[in-house]
Amino acid sequence: MKKFVISQLGAVAFVTAAYGAEPMATAEILVDGGAEIARIKPMNAVNNGPAITQNDQKRSNIGEFRAARIPYARTHDSNLCSNYGAPHIVDVKVVFPDFDADADNPANYDFTLTDRFLANIRRAGTQIFFRLGHSIEGHPKQYGVEVKDYAKWAVVCEHIIRHCNEGWGWDGGKTDPGKLFGIEYWEIWNEPDMGNWRGSDTDFFRFYETAAKHLKSQFPGIKIGGPSVAGNEKWSRDFLAHCRASGAPLDFFSWHIYSTEPRDIARRAAFFRKMMDEAGFEKAESILDEWNFVKGWSDDWVYSMEVESGRFNQKGAAFVAATMADCQGAPVDMLMYYDARIGTAMDGMFDAATLWPKKGYYPFYAWAKLAERGTQVECTVSSKSEGQFHAVAAKGEDGSLAVLVARYSASNDVTDTGMAVLRIPGKDLSKARCHVTDACRTYTEIPLEPQSDGSVRLMMQPDSFALFETD
Repeated sequence: MKKFVISQLGAVAFVTAAYGAEPMATAEILVDGGAEIARIKPMNAVNNGPAITQNDQKRSNIGEFRAARIPYARTHDSNLCSNYGAPHIVDVKVVFPDFDADADNPANYDFTLTDRFLANIRRAGTQIFFRLGHSIEGHPKQYGVEVKDYAKWAVVCEHIIRHCNEGWGWDGGKTDPGKLFGIEYWEIWNEPDMGNWRGSDTDFFRFYETAAKHLKSQFPGIKIGGPSVAGNEKWSRDFLAHCRASGAPLDFFSWHIYSTEPRDIARRAAFFRKMMDEAGFEKAESILDEWNFVKGWSDDWVYSMEVESGRFNQKGAAFVAATMADCQGAPVDMLMYYDARIGTAMDGMFDAATLWPKKGYYPFYAWAKLAERGTQVECTVSSKSEGQFHAVAAKGEDGSLAVLVARYSASNDVTDTGMAVLRIPGKDLSKARCHVTDACRTYTEIPLEPQSDGSVRLMMQPDSFALFETD
């Protein structure tokens, strides 16, 4: 009887030839640690901040936020979460509840629970990205979409900024500087192009112009922008044209997209960057401050929620990792995942009851390892499995490397195990570390066996991701 010695790849070829099976999905990941590209961008920012459990005030996910080094937390829809202090936080209409009151009198403002919420974000080491406006209202009657006096609204927001950054209305203005929040980004409104504004488009453009000019005149050092468009292209072009013609400040332009394809998100980033440049805002930042996996908003909504936070959370985790990797190379300055808000079905990061991390938390944690290194280096992916493998690499000042590799497919017909072959010429991978997240493992460290050619190989389940690290 003959004996056969078949290598791992040889076994795949043998089975394929014998039974006509599809070849294994394989990707070659080649990293050039000497080819520096750019800084690692804040792709792991989020909407909303850490929480504290109601039944155990000692349990919070502030530590998890800190461990993932979440760079920014946007305060949109915070006023929908009772854990944070809703319905008494953040939104202009609740911080300044009587719009007919004197806007210059601190007694007419209620910052109590807002301050507590913002303080928890800062305790986590996360910066605040403050949305000036109101949370989404799905009611037959909406209460926050109308602004009666644009100039007064701007003055109210001026005092909100003074409170957060200068201590206005806090202990008679003698607040300990350590308690101030130092907020740089101030965003005006959310999705006015999708009905979240009562009035004409022109009305909104004038409203933004009034508020942005006033706030920038009072605080030239902060960043003013918005308006978090849902994606209406004509509306966005008209808005940018108005800002350009009127001289309305626009330090950043924010926009949203929900999709099932990471590359679609990267392409959308290129689309908006081109639109901004053509409108004369080449220096303005492009910020995607709402994104997540959504297959559909009606028939496929339940499935989308299962991917984001339910039974298929590992698919959502792989989607997040792949999107971060693709957008690192796309013309977008920051990603802000929607949503880290406890209790919403779109929170793929934390369990609502325990606040413990789910699989969807670990792409953010892994990205912190890239940000730790700081500098993106060249990383190429060669694969016949079109679109399945995504990768990005970073190098530290000490020469250490981190490589994030994601295997993701929007289709659920991909069921085979694939292989990622990592090569880093000039780097000894015998002591490389690898953590894997898939259907069975959650950021689990696994052993690696370097091959004779210096590469390491990782078997990857569908919808999984891995972080490689070297000294």
